[in-house]
Amino acid sequence: MPNKGAVLRALIDKGEHFVCGDTFSALTARICEYVGFPAAYLGGHACSAFHYAVPDNGIYSQVEQIEQASRIANAITIPLIADADTLGETVADAYHFTRRYIQQGIAGFHVEDERNPKHSKLVNGLISIEDQQARIAAARRAQKDSGQDFVIIARCDEFYTSEKGGGGSGSMDEAVRRGLAYIEAGADALFYPSAGEAVPAVVKALGPRIPVATMGYSLPGTAFNMATGGWATAAANHLKMMRELKELGQVQSANNDFPEKYELIDHPLYDGLIEEWANETGRQSRPNHAP
Repeated sequence: MPNKGAVLRALIDKGEHFVCGDTFSALTARICEYVGFPAAYLGGHACSAFHYAVPDNGIYSQVEQIEQASRIANAITIPLIADADTLGETVADAYHFTRRYIQQGIAGFHVEDERNPKHSKLVNGLISIEDQQARIAAARRAQKDSGQDFVIIARCDEFYTSEKGGGGSGSMDEAVRRGLAYIEAGADALFYPSAGEAVPAVVKALGPRIPVATMGYSLPGTAFNMATGGWATAAANHLKMMRELKELGQVQSANNDFPEKYELIDHPLYDGLIEEWANETGRQSRPNHAP
């Protein structure tokens, strides 16, 4: 049976656009698989906010991201793509963290080229092409040394300009130059956040053989869409519910009994195991379980 990295690579190589379902926890990943997505995506901002209540501006570590990505990957059978930020600060970091991702069953990640602290008040710019190539090459070496397949997506933040809180300058030529260099270093696909309407032009300039991913939206000619942002909706709903509870003494907008919830957490499986054990050992069982 192929590992999840090989499954993800086969999805990309098939050449048919697909969407990676939005996940930020084991349960939301299980929902992605349940409704039929072929892959799932874990954003760094989603995970840092939802699990640690900190921003995604360089303080959130790869150790923390790998910990959560591992829990998610092991709750599903479909491949998971993770946001790996900058993969640390050195080629040694890049090798080490890539190996950790592979060991935990993650299918692939994207690694970005903005300088730390990223997405912050600092006007930082992007790291050099040569340094990003070195990180990608170190990640590819870790993949080869592992003996398992693993998809490396190079994230180029050239369109993520300072006005948007990023480190890029908005240059189309530089975006294409960096993308080609990252593929040369060993990346399997490219991702340009905040590119928007520029994506089709980038895809055309790169050529049909280089897969380009988008985030949150799908465009003709792109390989796949990594959906994200659901954590904010979940947090907003929880905020609304807690305000109702505080002000009214009860939650009027709650939905605690949707029918899929038991299947999503394998409740029938474990109930069945307990019932079999009870019957085989002469213990009493009942037809119902606690809600």
